[in-house]
Amino acid sequence: MSWDSYIDNLIAQSKDATGESHASRACIIGLDGGAAWTTNSHANALQIKDDERVTIARCFKSKDFNTFMQSGVWCEGLKYQFLRSEDDVLVLAKKKEKGSITLQSSKTAIVITFTPDSKQQGFTNKAVGVIADYLESMNM
Repeated sequence: MSWDSYIDNLIAQSKDATGESHASRACIIGLDGGAAWTTNSHANALQIKDDERVTIARCFKSKDFNTFMQSGVWCEGLKYQFLRSEDDVLVLAKKKEKGSITLQSSKTAIVITFTPDSKQQGFTNKAVGVIADYLESMNM
């Protein structure tokens, strides 16, 4: 099964009232070990490195975000400053003059999305929540 259509769905879910999307790139990884669910061949795929996926999955699986607090959240070779976590399922991080990332876990996956600095992360957070909640409802 290809999960790449979820990237398109997530970006579409991040639209504001004017129809402008706020998320520009996304991916889904497995909660156990960080295996990629979406492919890097999608035009809007977030290109997360293997070691970054493993670290993200380990933090979410253990619900221990101290690594993010101390070392930042690494994504596509860039270090994002950890902003906060909510309910042990949502993490928000930002890189000045670059943008922000939103990460939210379900039972078996982590949805990760990038918002450019010129856009509003709130719309992206909502979109990530929609996809993560859908996966959760499917027992995934």
